[in-house]
Amino acid sequence: MNTPYIEIKLASQRLCLRDDNSLLMEVAISSARNGPGERGGSECTPRGRHIIRAKIGAGCDENTVFVGRRPTGEIYSKALSEHFPGRDWILTRILWLSGIEKGRNRLGDVDSMRRYIYIHGSPDEEAIGQTGSRGCIRMRNKDVMRLFDLVNVGTCVHIMEGT
Repeated sequence: MNTPYIEIKLASQRLCLRDDNSLLMEVAISSARNGPGERGGSECTPRGRHIIRAKIGAGCDENTVFVGRRPTGEIYSKALSEHFPGRDWILTRILWLSGIEKGRNRLGDVDSMRRYIYIHGSPDEEAIGQTGSRGCIRMRNKDVMRLFDLVNVGTCVHIMEGT
């Protein structure tokens, strides 16, 4: 069996799940409104090679709200959003990324894992297909649920600027 891997293309705001022989999934995403970058505190999306370090949210309902990688017991709704304006919603599933390129996205002030860079679900009304996140890769909830079920801890993720 071929090992799947993820390519994230920032220019086209697309995520592709591939194996050696085929395209398994292609969906729109939303990366950082501040563009690409690796520095801690930049709210930019880090480039380069990563792995999925942890999968969080298996079995949780769609629209489950996470804070600090823990479900809060809330289910996202427009009413909840209105009650907490400006909250950075992390929903449904989390794929926590860890950089593997020392000095580029691993260790020091460029460490993707210490920056809490995730692939995660977002509210349905969030714009997907254009930049808007605070550094993470946002996806539609149904898409992140599907991706979550198709990948394992250790799956390679390559975040690149090109189309």
